[in-house]
Amino acid sequence: MAQVANQFNTQTSNLDAILKSPTYRIAHEDPTLLNSNAMRGVRMLLEITKPDLGLETAGIESTIIVFGGARIVDRETAAQRLKEAEKCLSKNPKSTALKRKVIHHQHLLELSRFYDSAQKFAFLASQHGQANSDHNNGCSSHVIVTGGGPGIMEAANRGAFEAGCRSIGLNISLPFEQHPNPYITPELCFKFNYFSLRKFHFVMRSVGAILFPGGFGTLDELFELLTLRQVGTKGSMPIVLFGQDFWTRLVDFEYLTETGLISDDDLELIHFSDTAEEAWEYIRSNTEAGAKIPEQQDSKDK
Repeated sequence: MAQVANQFNTQTSNLDAILKSPTYRIAHEDPTLLNSNAMRGVRMLLEITKPDLGLETAGIESTIIVFGGARIVDRETAAQRLKEAEKCLSKNPKSTALKRKVIHHQHLLELSRFYDSAQKFAFLASQHGQANSDHNNGCSSHVIVTGGGPGIMEAANRGAFEAGCRSIGLNISLPFEQHPNPYITPELCFKFNYFSLRKFHFVMRSVGAILFPGGFGTLDELFELLTLRQVGTKGSMPIVLFGQDFWTRLVDFEYLTETGLISDDDLELIHFSDTAEEAWEYIRSNTEAGAKIPEQQDSKDK
């Protein structure tokens, strides 16, 4: 009897081990497998497919990209941050780091005007593009899409929100904590792991783009868009650089033509603007409001 009992216990223990073994999990329910290097291609395919299905289901036919710095906040917040920096400096007036911090916040307070402009631009674009909608919260053309974070991204989503319209946020998983801003349409907020696939979705449905002052991320996005325009992948999509003084000081586009590194015609890929109204009018007049984005064959996959 003891032998039979031991055999039964062994079988029971082994069966329990079988059922708990990772190899017994259904493949799509195995997080260890899905997060392995071997499954990177599958994860990338999922990251292409999920947002695409979500936007298709929501009826999003065309978008306007809004890029810009995450550090550019509304004037009230910028003023408060400057005040706090000055207070810290007053307690340690010899600190070089604190002096530099005050200077940074002085500049950011000045740049806060771009937050207001991004908000106004998105309000105008959303109000116009989503005025005659069959959807509950706005139609599917010229929908504002941002990176979903703070700063200029928040301003643009906020502008659409205050216009009573939908907007998209394509957030990214970063080493440091980042949350989506509170103005994105909930069912149109997506989180990405891969920067390249996030860029793919920015461009996929876009009919226009506007870029406000920003740092490395904004510059990366700018030159990605200019390259796609230059090689013809994005056809005649208008690209607006908002804040001409900032952009012409930051990038000497004329020098690139003088050296022959780009052609004179390439300068026509860029349009400078300093008011939300003019920027929207330029994009509106160079796109067909309410129309679907043109079929781009396989070029959109480049």
